[in-house]
Amino acid sequence: MSAFDLPWLVADIGGTNARFGLVREPGGPPTEVAVLAGADHATLPDAVAAYLADHAGGVRPGAACLAVAGPIDGDVYRLTNLPWTGSVRDLGIPYATLLNDFEALALSLPHLDGDDLIALGGPPPARGVKAVLGPGTGLGVGALVPSERGWVPVPGEGGHVTVPVLDDRELEVVRVLRAGGMAHVVAEDLLSGPGLTRLHGALAVVNGVSVPRLTASDIVARLDDSLCAQTVEVFCGMLGSFAGNVALTLGARGGVYLGGGVLPRIVDRVRASDFRRRFEATPHLVDYLSAIATTLIVAPQPALTGAAAWLAQQSLKELVP
Repeated sequence: MSAFDLPWLVADIGGTNARFGLVREPGGPPTEVAVLAGADHATLPDAVAAYLADHAGGVRPGAACLAVAGPIDGDVYRLTNLPWTGSVRDLGIPYATLLNDFEALALSLPHLDGDDLIALGGPPPARGVKAVLGPGTGLGVGALVPSERGWVPVPGEGGHVTVPVLDDRELEVVRVLRAGGMAHVVAEDLLSGPGLTRLHGALAVVNGVSVPRLTASDIVARLDDSLCAQTVEVFCGMLGSFAGNVALTLGARGGVYLGGGVLPRIVDRVRASDFRRRFEATPHLVDYLSAIATTLIVAPQPALTGAAAWLAQQSLKELVP
């Protein structure tokens, strides 16, 4: 078997789940998609072997592209929210490469349309740099830059910038967290699934009430509860400020896209929230930001689509003499 022999393995390795699929033809969609719990496997090679054996008929891929939620250095990965580290070479696949998970999500953007996307404000997306961010187990950030040779993905660790606070209530939340031992509160600490839990607990202290610890799933399922509703309200507002900061930093005139596992569960709340107003709330550049589209990604496995697009692009390079 040689590099780029079909099928190809694509994966999206998050802090909670590892998603896998096979690409049977260049340009084709991932098939045989399966989601494995990361905690059920000691290492990434173990998870890959389990997927190939249990969900892919024991095939041997000729190439693989794995999108991972964490920093990568060449062929070496280290998951941010899962104790997996190592080299992609350990998979024993002829051609195997790594992408940051939001780098792969960015690569999916030109391949998403229709029911894959929900508009959250602004004009239709224009051509230009596209930013993508999203709260899930962590808070990812990436970009897609147009070039003469097509789109170029740019990974980043923007989720670890200082948390954006705008009003007194948000400042009180940060004070509560700092009093609890968090010396430096970063965006991911509040704008993520675990961040929703942390935000709910801090708002309880700010409001002077005692509440049980709730998971992100509990909070979004109990929006008839006033504190859960307030938690989601604050979350969406802060996310709007964060998204605006990302748009300004990257010059994302091609649109800001939101992914991750949290937002598709609260679409109506995001639309009715302060998200878009906060996105534009930069006094000197309101016109700049109001001309940038914000769009929610609701496609089921977009990072797999991005990883497949990357492999198709690399396989074409192999054909050029």
